[in-house]
Amino acid sequence: MTARGSTSGVSTSRGPTSRAVGRRLRIAVVGDTLLDVDVSGTSDRLSPDAPVPVLDVTTDVRRAGGAGLVATMLARDGHEVVLVTVLGDDTRAQELRDLLPDVTVVAGPSGAPTPVKTRVRVADHALVRIDEGCATPPVPTATPAMTAALDDVDAVVVADYGRGVAAAPAVRDAIARAAEHVPVVWDPHPRGAVPVEGITVATPNAAEARGFTGLEGQGVPFATVAAATLVAQWRVGAVAVTLGDRGALVADARTDSRFVPAPSVSTGDPCGAGDRLAAGVAVALASGADVAEAVSAGVVAASGYLAAGGVAALLADEPAPVAVPGTDRDALRTVHDVRSAGGTVVATGGCFDLLHAGHARTLSAARALGDCLVVCLNSDSSVRALKGPDRPITTQDDRVELLLALDCVDAVVVFDEHTPDAALRRFRPDVWAKGGDYTASELPESATLAEWGGHVVTVPFHPGRSTTRLAAALAHVG
Repeated sequence: MTARGSTSGVSTSRGPTSRAVGRRLRIAVVGDTLLDVDVSGTSDRLSPDAPVPVLDVTTDVRRAGGAGLVATMLARDGHEVVLVTVLGDDTRAQELRDLLPDVTVVAGPSGAPTPVKTRVRVADHALVRIDEGCATPPVPTATPAMTAALDDVDAVVVADYGRGVAAAPAVRDAIARAAEHVPVVWDPHPRGAVPVEGITVATPNAAEARGFTGLEGQGVPFATVAAATLVAQWRVGAVAVTLGDRGALVADARTDSRFVPAPSVSTGDPCGAGDRLAAGVAVALASGADVAEAVSAGVVAASGYLAAGGVAALLADEPAPVAVPGTDRDALRTVHDVRSAGGTVVATGGCFDLLHAGHARTLSAARALGDCLVVCLNSDSSVRALKGPDRPITTQDDRVELLLALDCVDAVVVFDEHTPDAALRRFRPDVWAKGGDYTASELPESATLAEWGGHVVTVPFHPGRSTTRLAAALAHVG
Protein backbone atom coordinates (compact mmCIF):
# COMPACT_ATOMS: atom_id res chain seq x y z
CA MET A 1 0.00 0.00 0.00
CA THR A 2 1.55 3.26 -1.11
CA ALA A 3 -0.96 6.00 -0.36
CA ARG A 4 0.04 8.53 2.26
CA GLY A 5 -1.12 7.33 5.64
CA SER A 6 -2.93 4.34 4.15
CA THR A 7 -3.85 1.42 6.29
CA SER A 8 -6.24 -1.41 6.58
CA GLY A 9 -9.20 -1.52 8.98
CA VAL A 10 -9.70 -2.61 12.55
CA SER A 11 -12.87 -3.17 14.54
CA THR A 12 -13.24 -1.64 17.95
CA SER A 13 -15.75 -2.15 20.73
CA ARG A 14 -15.42 1.45 21.85
CA GLY A 15 -16.57 4.44 19.85
CA PRO A 16 -17.52 8.10 20.03
CA THR A 17 -19.76 8.70 23.02
CA SER A 18 -20.62 12.37 23.18
CA ARG A 19 -22.20 15.52 21.93
CA ALA A 20 -21.76 15.35 18.16
CA VAL A 21 -22.93 11.78 17.60
CA GLY A 22 -26.00 11.78 15.37
CA ARG A 23 -25.70 15.38 14.22
CA ARG A 24 -24.23 16.94 11.14
CA LEU A 25 -20.78 18.35 11.77
CA ARG A 26 -19.26 21.46 10.25
CA ILE A 27 -15.70 20.56 9.25
CA ALA A 28 -13.03 22.72 7.66
CA VAL A 29 -10.53 21.07 5.33
CA VAL A 30 -7.38 23.12 4.81
CA GLY A 31 -4.83 22.31 2.15
CA ASP A 32 -3.75 22.02 -1.45
CA THR A 33 -6.31 21.02 -4.07
CA LEU A 34 -5.41 19.18 -7.25
CA LEU A 35 -7.30 17.81 -10.24
CA ASP A 36 -7.03 14.02 -10.36
CA VAL A 37 -7.77 12.17 -13.60
CA ASP A 38 -8.09 8.39 -13.83
CA VAL A 39 -7.82 7.02 -17.35
CA SER A 40 -8.51 3.30 -17.67
CA GLY A 41 -8.74 0.96 -20.59
CA THR A 42 -7.57 -2.21 -22.26
CA SER A 43 -4.35 -2.97 -24.10
CA ASP A 44 -3.73 -5.92 -26.38
CA ARG A 45 -1.25 -4.57 -28.92
CA LEU A 46 1.94 -2.54 -29.28
CA SER A 47 2.22 0.72 -31.18
CA PRO A 48 3.78 0.45 -34.66
CA ASP A 49 5.75 3.63 -33.91
CA ALA A 50 7.54 2.31 -30.83
CA PRO A 51 7.51 -0.80 -28.59
CA VAL A 52 4.93 0.68 -26.21
CA PRO A 53 1.41 -0.56 -25.39
CA VAL A 54 -1.59 1.05 -27.04
CA LEU A 55 -4.36 1.89 -24.57
CA ASP A 56 -7.95 1.72 -25.75
CA VAL A 57 -9.59 4.12 -23.29
CA THR A 58 -12.82 2.94 -21.68
CA THR A 59 -13.18 5.47 -18.83
CA ASP A 60 -11.91 8.97 -18.09
CA VAL A 61 -12.90 9.96 -14.56
CA ARG A 62 -12.08 13.37 -13.06
CA ARG A 63 -12.29 14.31 -9.40
CA ALA A 64 -10.98 16.78 -6.87
CA GLY A 65 -7.73 15.51 -5.37
CA GLY A 66 -5.58 16.42 -2.38
CA ALA A 67 -7.57 18.44 0.13
CA GLY A 68 -10.44 18.34 -2.36
CA LEU A 69 -10.67 14.56 -1.99
CA VAL A 70 -10.88 14.85 1.81
CA ALA A 71 -13.65 17.44 1.42
CA THR A 72 -15.49 15.14 -1.00
CA MET A 73 -15.30 12.25 1.46
CA LEU A 74 -16.67 14.28 4.35
CA ALA A 75 -19.45 15.77 2.23
CA ARG A 76 -20.42 12.26 1.08
CA ASP A 77 -20.64 11.33 4.77
CA GLY A 78 -23.29 14.01 5.20
CA HIS A 79 -21.23 16.71 6.92
CA GLU A 80 -21.17 20.43 6.14
CA VAL A 81 -17.73 21.01 4.65
CA VAL A 82 -15.79 24.18 3.92
CA LEU A 83 -12.63 23.77 1.84
CA VAL A 84 -9.95 26.36 2.53
CA THR A 85 -7.52 26.30 -0.36
CA VAL A 86 -6.00 28.25 -3.26
CA LEU A 87 -6.85 27.87 -6.93
CA GLY A 88 -5.32 29.00 -10.18
CA ASP A 89 -6.88 31.35 -12.69
CA ASP A 90 -7.66 28.80 -15.39
CA THR A 91 -10.40 26.55 -16.72
CA ARG A 92 -9.23 23.60 -14.61
CA ALA A 93 -9.81 25.61 -11.43
CA GLN A 94 -13.41 26.11 -12.48
CA GLU A 95 -13.60 22.39 -13.22
CA LEU A 96 -12.52 21.70 -9.64
CA ARG A 97 -15.26 23.95 -8.29
CA ASP A 98 -17.79 22.11 -10.44
CA LEU A 99 -16.53 18.80 -9.03
CA LEU A 100 -17.28 20.00 -5.48
CA PRO A 101 -21.00 20.87 -5.61
CA ASP A 102 -21.65 19.92 -1.99
CA VAL A 103 -18.62 21.73 -0.56
CA THR A 104 -18.27 25.43 0.27
CA VAL A 105 -15.02 26.42 -1.44
CA VAL A 106 -13.18 29.39 0.09
CA ALA A 107 -10.19 29.88 -2.19
CA GLY A 108 -7.53 32.50 -2.56
CA PRO A 109 -5.32 32.90 -5.63
CA SER A 110 -2.54 30.34 -6.04
CA GLY A 111 -0.56 32.32 -8.60
CA ALA A 112 0.14 29.06 -10.43
CA PRO A 113 -1.60 26.76 -12.92
CA THR A 114 -3.93 24.12 -11.48
CA PRO A 115 -1.90 20.97 -10.83
CA VAL A 116 -3.19 17.86 -12.62
CA LYS A 117 -2.23 14.26 -11.87
CA THR A 118 -3.35 11.71 -14.44
CA ARG A 119 -3.13 8.01 -13.62
CA VAL A 120 -3.29 5.66 -16.58
CA ARG A 121 -4.30 2.08 -15.80
CA VAL A 122 -4.79 -1.12 -17.77
CA ALA A 123 -7.40 -3.15 -15.90
CA ASP A 124 -6.07 -3.19 -12.31
CA HIS A 125 -2.47 -2.38 -13.22
CA ALA A 126 -0.94 1.10 -13.23
CA LEU A 127 0.76 1.96 -16.52
CA VAL A 128 2.01 5.52 -15.97
CA ARG A 129 1.26 8.72 -14.06
CA ILE A 130 1.42 12.06 -15.85
CA ASP A 131 1.90 15.23 -13.78
CA GLU A 132 1.12 18.70 -15.13
CA GLY A 133 1.83 21.95 -13.30
CA CYS A 134 3.01 20.09 -10.20
CA ALA A 135 6.21 22.04 -9.56
CA THR A 136 6.14 23.52 -6.05
CA PRO A 137 4.82 27.11 -6.22
CA PRO A 138 5.65 29.95 -3.83
CA VAL A 139 3.77 30.01 -0.53
CA PRO A 140 0.46 31.73 -1.31
CA THR A 141 -0.96 34.71 0.50
CA ALA A 142 -4.04 33.82 2.53
CA THR A 143 -7.14 35.97 2.19
CA PRO A 144 -9.22 37.13 5.18
CA ALA A 145 -12.05 34.89 3.98
CA MET A 146 -9.76 31.84 4.15
CA THR A 147 -8.77 32.47 7.76
CA ALA A 148 -12.28 33.44 8.84
CA ALA A 149 -13.60 30.11 7.54
CA LEU A 150 -11.95 28.36 10.53
CA ASP A 151 -13.76 30.43 13.14
CA ASP A 152 -16.95 28.42 13.54
CA VAL A 153 -16.32 24.72 12.88
CA ASP A 154 -16.45 21.45 14.85
CA ALA A 155 -13.11 20.15 13.56
CA VAL A 156 -10.28 20.95 11.16
CA VAL A 157 -8.45 18.57 8.84
CA VAL A 158 -5.18 19.81 7.35
CA ALA A 159 -4.47 17.89 4.13
CA ASP A 160 -0.98 19.14 3.30
CA TYR A 161 0.15 18.14 -0.18
CA GLY A 162 3.32 20.25 -0.12
CA ARG A 163 2.11 23.15 -2.25
CA GLY A 164 2.17 25.86 0.40
CA VAL A 165 -1.33 26.38 1.80
CA ALA A 166 -0.41 24.86 5.17
CA ALA A 167 2.77 26.97 5.22
CA ALA A 168 1.02 30.34 4.79
CA PRO A 169 1.56 32.32 8.03
CA ALA A 170 -2.01 33.64 8.26
CA VAL A 171 -3.41 30.13 7.71
CA ARG A 172 -1.15 28.72 10.41
CA ASP A 173 -2.26 31.43 12.85
CA ALA A 174 -5.91 30.60 12.12
CA ILE A 175 -5.26 26.87 12.66
CA ALA A 176 -3.55 27.62 15.98
CA ARG A 177 -6.58 29.64 17.12
CA ALA A 178 -8.93 26.87 16.06
CA ALA A 179 -6.86 24.26 17.92
CA GLU A 180 -7.62 26.03 21.19
CA HIS A 181 -11.30 25.10 20.83
CA VAL A 182 -11.77 22.19 18.39
CA PRO A 183 -9.81 19.10 17.32
CA VAL A 184 -7.29 19.56 14.51
CA VAL A 185 -5.98 16.59 12.51
CA TRP A 186 -2.87 17.20 10.39
CA ASP A 187 -1.98 14.82 7.55
CA PRO A 188 1.60 15.86 6.73
CA HIS A 189 3.57 15.73 3.48
CA PRO A 190 7.33 15.11 3.06
CA ARG A 191 7.71 18.47 1.29
CA GLY A 192 5.09 20.23 3.36
CA ALA A 193 5.03 22.41 6.42
CA VAL A 194 5.70 21.32 9.98
CA PRO A 195 2.40 20.88 11.87
CA VAL A 196 1.26 23.84 13.94
CA GLU A 197 2.08 23.48 17.63
CA GLY A 198 -0.83 22.44 19.82
CA ILE A 199 -2.89 20.55 17.23
CA THR A 200 -4.65 17.40 18.40
CA VAL A 201 -2.98 14.71 16.28
CA ALA A 202 -0.72 14.33 13.24
CA THR A 203 -0.97 11.22 11.04
CA PRO A 204 2.28 10.55 9.13
CA ASN A 205 2.86 7.16 7.58
CA ALA A 206 6.02 5.20 8.36
CA ALA A 207 8.01 6.52 5.39
CA GLU A 208 7.13 10.11 6.30
CA ALA A 209 8.03 9.49 9.95
CA ARG A 210 11.48 8.29 8.85
CA GLY A 211 11.98 11.41 6.81
CA PHE A 212 10.83 13.73 9.58
CA THR A 213 12.92 12.08 12.32
CA GLY A 214 15.94 10.62 10.51
CA LEU A 215 15.35 7.41 12.45
CA GLU A 216 15.79 3.97 10.91
CA GLY A 217 13.82 0.83 11.57
CA GLN A 218 10.64 -1.01 10.75
CA GLY A 219 7.30 -1.93 12.26
CA VAL A 220 5.97 -1.20 15.71
CA PRO A 221 9.36 -0.74 17.47
CA PHE A 222 10.31 1.98 14.97
CA ALA A 223 6.87 3.60 15.07
CA THR A 224 6.88 3.72 18.87
CA VAL A 225 10.11 5.71 18.96
CA ALA A 226 9.23 7.83 15.93
CA ALA A 227 5.80 8.82 17.24
CA ALA A 228 7.19 9.86 20.64
CA THR A 229 10.00 11.78 18.91
CA LEU A 230 7.57 13.67 16.69
CA VAL A 231 5.26 14.52 19.59
CA ALA A 232 8.17 16.28 21.26
CA GLN A 233 9.64 17.69 18.04
CA TRP A 234 6.39 19.15 16.76
CA ARG A 235 4.88 19.94 20.19
CA VAL A 236 1.54 18.44 19.23
CA GLY A 237 -0.97 16.56 21.33
CA ALA A 238 -0.39 13.18 19.68
CA VAL A 239 1.12 11.47 16.65
CA ALA A 240 -0.30 8.38 14.95
CA VAL A 241 2.25 6.65 12.71
CA THR A 242 0.32 4.49 10.25
CA LEU A 243 1.83 1.14 9.30
CA GLY A 244 -0.12 0.05 6.24
CA ASP A 245 -1.95 -3.23 6.73
CA ARG A 246 -0.51 -3.66 10.23
CA GLY A 247 -2.40 -0.74 11.78
CA ALA A 248 -1.16 2.39 13.55
CA LEU A 249 0.93 3.37 16.58
CA VAL A 250 -0.36 6.30 18.63
CA ALA A 251 1.75 8.28 21.11
CA ASP A 252 0.61 11.31 23.07
CA ALA A 253 2.35 14.15 24.86
CA ARG A 254 2.76 12.01 27.99
CA THR A 255 4.84 9.54 25.91
CA ASP A 256 2.14 6.92 26.36
CA SER A 257 1.73 4.72 23.28
CA ARG A 258 -0.98 2.45 21.99
CA PHE A 259 -0.93 0.11 19.02
CA VAL A 260 -4.11 -0.02 16.94
CA PRO A 261 -3.94 -3.35 15.06
CA ALA A 262 -5.48 -4.01 11.67
CA PRO A 263 -7.02 -7.39 10.80
CA SER A 264 -6.48 -8.74 7.31
CA VAL A 265 -8.74 -7.07 4.77
CA SER A 266 -8.39 -7.56 1.01
CA THR A 267 -7.70 -4.23 -0.65
CA GLY A 268 -7.37 -2.84 -4.12
CA ASP A 269 -6.38 0.66 -5.20
CA PRO A 270 -4.96 2.42 -2.09
CA CYS A 271 -5.28 5.95 -3.49
CA GLY A 272 -6.89 8.19 -0.86
CA ALA A 273 -6.73 5.76 2.05
CA GLY A 274 -4.67 8.19 4.13
CA ASP A 275 -7.18 10.96 3.40
CA ARG A 276 -10.02 8.67 4.47
CA LEU A 277 -8.18 7.88 7.71
CA ALA A 278 -7.58 11.55 8.56
CA ALA A 279 -11.20 12.42 7.83
CA GLY A 280 -12.41 9.56 10.03
CA VAL A 281 -10.16 10.63 12.89
CA ALA A 282 -11.49 14.19 12.73
CA VAL A 283 -15.14 13.09 12.78
CA ALA A 284 -14.53 10.80 15.74
CA LEU A 285 -12.69 13.50 17.69
CA ALA A 286 -15.48 15.99 17.03
CA SER A 287 -17.92 13.34 18.26
CA GLY A 288 -16.17 13.10 21.62
CA ALA A 289 -13.74 10.21 21.18
CA ASP A 290 -10.28 10.35 22.69
CA VAL A 291 -7.30 10.18 20.33
CA ALA A 292 -6.77 6.41 20.49
CA GLU A 293 -10.47 5.77 19.88
CA ALA A 294 -10.47 8.28 17.05
CA VAL A 295 -7.50 6.65 15.34
CA SER A 296 -9.30 3.31 15.61
CA ALA A 297 -12.34 4.90 13.98
CA GLY A 298 -10.12 6.37 11.26
CA VAL A 299 -8.60 2.98 10.55
CA VAL A 300 -12.08 1.46 10.27
CA ALA A 301 -13.09 4.23 7.86
CA ALA A 302 -9.99 3.66 5.73
CA SER A 303 -10.64 -0.07 5.73
CA GLY A 304 -14.22 0.38 4.57
CA TYR A 305 -13.07 2.73 1.84
CA LEU A 306 -10.49 0.26 0.55
CA ALA A 307 -12.63 -2.85 0.83
CA ALA A 308 -15.49 -1.14 -1.01
CA GLY A 309 -13.26 -0.24 -3.95
CA GLY A 310 -11.53 3.00 -2.95
CA VAL A 311 -12.00 6.05 -5.15
CA ALA A 312 -14.22 4.13 -7.58
CA ALA A 313 -16.72 3.43 -4.79
CA LEU A 314 -16.47 7.01 -3.52
CA LEU A 315 -17.68 8.30 -6.87
CA ALA A 316 -20.63 5.90 -6.91
CA ASP A 317 -24.10 7.08 -5.97
CA GLU A 318 -24.08 5.43 -2.53
CA PRO A 319 -21.49 6.03 0.23
CA ALA A 320 -18.88 3.35 0.78
CA PRO A 321 -19.84 0.97 3.61
CA VAL A 322 -17.63 0.34 6.59
CA ALA A 323 -15.67 -2.84 6.00
CA VAL A 324 -16.32 -5.86 8.16
CA PRO A 325 -13.51 -8.44 8.01
CA GLY A 326 -14.83 -11.60 6.42
CA THR A 327 -17.55 -10.15 4.20
CA ASP A 328 -18.58 -11.86 0.99
CA ARG A 329 -16.44 -9.38 -0.92
CA ASP A 330 -13.23 -10.55 0.77
CA ALA A 331 -14.18 -14.22 0.48
CA LEU A 332 -15.01 -13.94 -3.21
CA ARG A 333 -11.74 -12.12 -3.88
CA THR A 334 -9.81 -14.82 -2.01
CA VAL A 335 -11.61 -17.57 -3.91
CA HIS A 336 -10.98 -15.84 -7.24
CA ASP A 337 -7.26 -15.45 -6.52
CA VAL A 338 -6.87 -19.10 -5.49
CA ARG A 339 -8.81 -20.37 -8.49
CA SER A 340 -6.83 -18.14 -10.86
CA ALA A 341 -3.66 -19.78 -9.58
CA GLY A 342 -5.12 -23.26 -10.11
CA GLY A 343 -5.67 -23.90 -6.41
CA THR A 344 -8.37 -25.77 -4.50
CA VAL A 345 -11.00 -23.89 -2.49
CA VAL A 346 -12.13 -25.52 0.75
CA ALA A 347 -15.09 -24.44 2.89
CA THR A 348 -16.47 -25.48 6.23
CA GLY A 349 -19.17 -24.12 8.49
CA GLY A 350 -20.66 -23.87 11.94
CA CYS A 351 -21.54 -21.60 14.84
CA PHE A 352 -18.07 -21.55 16.45
CA ASP A 353 -19.63 -19.94 19.51
CA LEU A 354 -16.80 -20.61 21.95
CA LEU A 355 -13.66 -21.58 20.08
CA HIS A 356 -11.96 -24.63 21.61
CA ALA A 357 -9.31 -27.18 20.73
CA GLY A 358 -11.77 -29.32 18.78
CA HIS A 359 -12.57 -26.37 16.51
CA ALA A 360 -8.90 -25.57 16.00
CA ARG A 361 -8.06 -29.15 15.02
CA THR A 362 -11.02 -29.42 12.66
CA LEU A 363 -10.24 -26.10 10.96
CA SER A 364 -6.58 -26.97 10.60
CA ALA A 365 -7.46 -30.33 9.05
CA ALA A 366 -9.90 -28.66 6.66
CA ARG A 367 -7.30 -26.12 5.53
CA ALA A 368 -4.88 -28.96 4.72
CA LEU A 369 -7.32 -30.19 2.08
CA GLY A 370 -6.67 -27.27 -0.28
CA ASP A 371 -5.17 -23.83 -0.84
CA CYS A 372 -7.61 -21.64 1.10
CA LEU A 373 -10.29 -22.15 3.73
CA VAL A 374 -13.53 -20.15 3.80
CA VAL A 375 -15.62 -20.52 6.96
CA CYS A 376 -19.40 -20.20 6.59
CA LEU A 377 -20.45 -18.79 9.96
CA ASN A 378 -23.98 -18.81 11.39
CA SER A 379 -25.09 -15.27 12.18
CA ASP A 380 -26.35 -14.37 15.65
CA SER A 381 -29.97 -14.75 14.54
CA SER A 382 -29.20 -18.09 12.90
CA VAL A 383 -27.53 -19.37 16.08
CA ARG A 384 -30.53 -18.30 18.19
CA ALA A 385 -32.86 -20.17 15.85
CA LEU A 386 -30.75 -23.32 16.12
CA LYS A 387 -29.57 -23.21 19.73
CA GLY A 388 -32.15 -21.16 21.62
CA PRO A 389 -32.47 -17.62 23.01
CA ASP A 390 -29.40 -17.89 25.28
CA ARG A 391 -27.06 -18.40 22.35
CA PRO A 392 -24.74 -17.30 20.95
CA ILE A 393 -22.49 -16.64 23.91
CA THR A 394 -20.01 -14.79 21.70
CA THR A 395 -21.34 -12.17 19.28
CA GLN A 396 -21.11 -12.50 15.54
CA ASP A 397 -18.46 -9.78 15.08
CA ASP A 398 -16.26 -11.32 17.79
CA ARG A 399 -16.61 -14.77 16.26
CA VAL A 400 -15.56 -13.42 12.87
CA GLU A 401 -12.53 -11.71 14.40
CA LEU A 402 -11.48 -14.81 16.35
CA LEU A 403 -11.75 -17.06 13.31
CA LEU A 404 -9.74 -14.68 11.14
CA ALA A 405 -7.04 -14.61 13.82
CA LEU A 406 -6.36 -18.29 13.06
CA ASP A 407 -3.67 -18.87 10.44
CA CYS A 408 -5.69 -21.69 8.88
CA VAL A 409 -8.71 -19.45 8.09
CA ASP A 410 -8.50 -17.29 4.97
CA ALA A 411 -11.99 -15.74 4.91
CA VAL A 412 -15.35 -15.84 6.68
CA VAL A 413 -18.85 -15.56 5.20
CA VAL A 414 -21.72 -14.91 7.62
CA PHE A 415 -25.15 -16.35 6.73
CA ASP A 416 -28.57 -15.88 8.31
CA GLU A 417 -30.32 -19.03 7.14
CA HIS A 418 -30.43 -22.44 8.90
CA THR A 419 -28.01 -23.87 6.33
CA PRO A 420 -25.11 -22.34 4.39
CA ASP A 421 -26.46 -23.50 1.00
CA ALA A 422 -27.05 -19.99 -0.38
CA ALA A 423 -23.59 -18.88 0.69
CA LEU A 424 -22.01 -21.99 -0.82
CA ARG A 425 -23.71 -21.34 -4.15
CA ARG A 426 -22.18 -17.87 -4.27
CA PHE A 427 -18.57 -19.04 -4.27
CA ARG A 428 -18.87 -22.78 -5.07
CA PRO A 429 -16.04 -24.39 -3.10
CA ASP A 430 -14.30 -27.43 -4.49
CA VAL A 431 -14.43 -29.18 -1.12
CA TRP A 432 -16.83 -28.96 1.85
CA ALA A 433 -15.14 -30.20 5.00
CA LYS A 434 -17.01 -31.11 8.15
CA GLY A 435 -15.89 -32.59 11.42
CA GLY A 436 -18.07 -35.32 12.86
CA ASP A 437 -18.64 -39.01 13.45
CA TYR A 438 -20.75 -39.51 10.32
CA THR A 439 -20.13 -40.25 6.65
CA ALA A 440 -20.00 -37.68 3.85
CA SER A 441 -23.24 -39.03 2.34
CA GLU A 442 -25.09 -38.16 5.55
CA LEU A 443 -24.20 -34.47 5.34
CA PRO A 444 -26.99 -32.22 3.94
CA GLU A 445 -24.42 -30.12 2.05
CA SER A 446 -23.57 -33.11 -0.16
CA ALA A 447 -26.46 -32.41 -2.53
CA THR A 448 -25.51 -28.74 -2.78
CA LEU A 449 -21.85 -29.47 -3.58
CA ALA A 450 -22.94 -32.00 -6.21
CA GLU A 451 -24.58 -29.17 -8.20
CA TRP A 452 -21.16 -28.05 -9.44
CA GLY A 453 -19.14 -31.21 -8.96
CA GLY A 454 -17.76 -30.37 -5.54
CA HIS A 455 -16.82 -32.99 -2.97
CA VAL A 456 -17.73 -33.46 0.70
CA VAL A 457 -15.01 -34.68 3.06
CA THR A 458 -15.20 -35.44 6.76
CA VAL A 459 -12.25 -34.58 8.96
CA PRO A 460 -11.35 -36.07 12.36
CA PHE A 461 -13.88 -35.60 15.13
CA HIS A 462 -12.59 -35.00 18.66
CA PRO A 463 -15.09 -36.29 21.22
CA GLY A 464 -15.42 -34.59 24.58
CA ARG A 465 -14.81 -31.11 23.20
CA SER A 466 -17.87 -28.99 22.53
CA THR A 467 -19.16 -25.48 23.09
CA THR A 468 -21.98 -26.81 25.30
CA ARG A 469 -19.55 -28.64 27.60
CA LEU A 470 -17.24 -25.63 27.71
CA ALA A 471 -20.12 -23.25 28.52
CA ALA A 472 -21.31 -25.56 31.30
CA ALA A 473 -17.81 -25.73 32.75
CA LEU A 474 -17.48 -21.95 32.69
CA ALA A 475 -20.87 -21.53 34.39
CA HIS A 476 -19.78 -23.93 37.12
CA VAL A 477 -16.57 -21.97 37.69
CA GLY A 478 -18.52 -18.72 37.82
